Amino acid sequence: MSSRPFTIVIAAALQALIGLAAALGGLYSLYSAVTGQVNDVMSAIPLAAAGLGVGALLVFVARGLWRLDDWARTPVFLTQLFLAVTAYYMFTGEQYAAAVLLGAVAVAAGAAVLSPPTTAALFPAVQEPRKKR
Repeated sequence: MSSRPFTIVIAAALQALIGLAAALGGLYSLYSAVTGQVNDVMSAIPLAAAGLGVGALLVFVARGLWRLDDWARTPVFLTQLFLAVTAYYMFTGEQYAAAVLLGAVAVAAGAAVLSPPTTAALFPAVQEPRKKR
């Protein structure tokens, strides 16, 4: 049996999913640029590089969380904050389905990474303060 809590499994899986989605977006941008489907190739290539780079970093952070590295908690939570902001603007842009999906992922992963079992697994040396009698 692993000492990895279920909340870390959820948070790492959602983080990896976000990273893979970013990388797929970068690959699509690269494919569109190579096949001539874009009007401005000079913008599509850097967008592809950014998507692939961000995707790789997000998957790296998900791997760090999976390995119970305490440094990975902050980047995972910041990713969820950015995802929630993106969901908000998609909602205001009347893209309701995408907004609900991104918002649900952001809330679920954010709650999982901030939950007490995750905190206990990532920071085992931190003890709760003693109650005064």
